[in-house]
Amino acid sequence: MKDVIEGFLRFQKEAFPQRSTLFKKLALNQNPKTLFISCSDSRLVPELVTQREPGELFVIRNAGNIVPPFGPEPGGVSATVEYAVMALGVKDIVVCGHSNCGAMSAIANCACLDHMPAVAHWLRYSDAAKAINESIEHESPEARVNGMVHQNVVAQLSNLRTHPCVAVALAKGEVTLHGWVYDIETGSIEAFDAKSSTFISLSDNPEVRAS
Repeated sequence: MKDVIEGFLRFQKEAFPQRSTLFKKLALNQNPKTLFISCSDSRLVPELVTQREPGELFVIRNAGNIVPPFGPEPGGVSATVEYAVMALGVKDIVVCGHSNCGAMSAIANCACLDHMPAVAHWLRYSDAAKAINESIEHESPEARVNGMVHQNVVAQLSNLRTHPCVAVALAKGEVTLHGWVYDIETGSIEAFDAKSSTFISLSDNPEVRAS
């Protein structure tokens, strides 16, 4: 905790003054154009990976970058998606998974999660991805986990479409969906291409879209 506090003190003394004009503006309003849904994993920092300043991303982070389908009892993720689309008017929504994801590894390897019932319940929102991934033969345990990471991004994009606000925005052409998988070791991103239903290099195909 000492390191965290020291980091804040450096921020207050060095970083904040350099962006004082930005923070003064942000104190009154926010106008992010992108909703970024990522895993809570400490190794994936959305603002760092996308090189965005404060106020430019509206971020949801949770175990497994999961978006529950819309239901009669919407939770915090559903409420945040709705606020981002309807109140903030974001134009793009990114679902971003990552390599070596602990949540997806647990699913792919059928790890016992009886001692973490809340986690086990939460990861049921990836059941569709699990079923597809298990129907595919993988060359190695690593490939099985990697496949689960990719299939989960596709599944969460499908869940997003069940949210009325997202469905309406898509129908009106007011929002675009993106599905990414970030590789921690190389810093590269694979993006889901709706046209081919495959993941391709974002660096080589910056215009790729999931919707």
